[in-house]
Amino acid sequence: MSQMPRRTPLTVQFRTPFSAAYWKTAAREAECLPMLVMTALFIAMRLALSGVRIPVGDNLFVYVSFLISTVGSMVYGPVLALASGFASDLLSFFLFPDGSAFFFGYTLSTMLGALISALFLYRTRITVLRIALTRLCVDLLVNVLLGALWSSMLYSKGYYYYLAKSIVKNAVMLPIEIVLLVLVLQLLVPIAARIPVISPQKTKRIPWF
Repeated sequence: MSQMPRRTPLTVQFRTPFSAAYWKTAAREAECLPMLVMTALFIAMRLALSGVRIPVGDNLFVYVSFLISTVGSMVYGPVLALASGFASDLLSFFLFPDGSAFFFGYTLSTMLGALISALFLYRTRITVLRIALTRLCVDLLVNVLLGALWSSMLYSKGYYYYLAKSIVKNAVMLPIEIVLLVLVLQLLVPIAARIPVISPQKTKRIPWF
């Protein structure tokens, strides 16, 4: 009986995702049983804590699920991040129905958010700058641009109305999300590197650059 492939050694790191070796390494995660189990665990955690939120202002909340998704994407990479985003959104829709009709745009947003997190944080040196760029790209590309598009398709007002509202909301949320994510990763990255499930980091504290 043939054995399932093992992970590429965690000492293999990449400065950018723009290489064939990066994507071969990421694809290999999907053939590794421990990583498949890890992905399933992160999906389960995300579903279990999907309703947990931190109030930060008037009708403004930070959902714990975004932290779980980001950490998971850092561990198992972009290929499994796409799969986990797809599975998480579908399972959430069927397990916790709120009466609204299914809309694939939100599934796509969940997948893209996980993908962007993986592209910035998987198999690389974790820095505050990378964390900040991760949230900036997710908020701008997914929450603002795509979010406004989905709202304009589903509801009565035009795209620019929802775009303006989304820009204001995400401008307020962005620094809060960055600070929370830095604090969480500062706690988890040394542990994850020691287990190990992520690439070794040169310092225990996350550097700025």
